[in-house]
Order: sequence, then C-alpha cells, then structure tokens
Amino acid sequence: MLVTAHDAFNYFGNAYGFEVRGLQGISTDAEAGTADVSDLANFIVERQIKAIFVESSVPPKTIEALQAAVKAKGFNVAIGGELYSDSLGGEGSGAENYILTVKVNIDTIVDALK
Repeated sequence: MLVTAHDAFNYFGNAYGFEVRGLQGISTDAEAGTADVSDLANFIVERQIKAIFVESSVPPKTIEALQAAVKAKGFNVAIGGELYSDSLGGEGSGAENYILTVKVNIDTIVDALK
C-alpha cells in the first residue's frame, strides 16, 4: 500500500501490482478537505500502514496533516521520504533522469515499508 499526497502514482501501482491511495486526485489544483484527511487517516490506522510519502511537486503540509490525524487516532505513521513526481531531482540527488528517478522512488518506498 502506497499513500501519497495525490494519485499521481496510480500508474506506478498498476505497473508493480500494489494499491495507491492519495489525499488528492490526479490534479493538485484542489486541496484535500478535512473529510479526506480523516477518511484516509482511518484507512491507515485500520491497515496499520507504516509510512506515507511526500512528493517533490506537492507541498508537504497535507501529508503532515495526515500524519497528525493518524497520531490523534492513537497510531504512529512515519513520513517515509520524498518521492519524485512530475519532476526530476536536482544535480547530485541521484534522480537526475527518468530511470534514476524511478530507482530512487522504488528504493525510498521499499526502505520505508519493509
């Protein structure tokens, strides 16, 4: 289970056989509401998900709010790291091209969820 700020990683989940949940839809233009945060927090607690992920192209405040909502329900979820979505990493990031970006994302996800 991959939980991120928005549904941009659905293609990734489909390709590698796992479910993706996001606070927002594909577009990042609309903010997630409190009901969205609460619903996803309940899902995380029910599934005992270890980590959630921020994205390079989305401000981290919604994922931080989700983490706080999960904590308020008595469960701790880690922020597993930053995933590259809609952008490459800067020089020296290890994600300077598409192939490296995919590798960094996979490594970040695996390290946080193992």
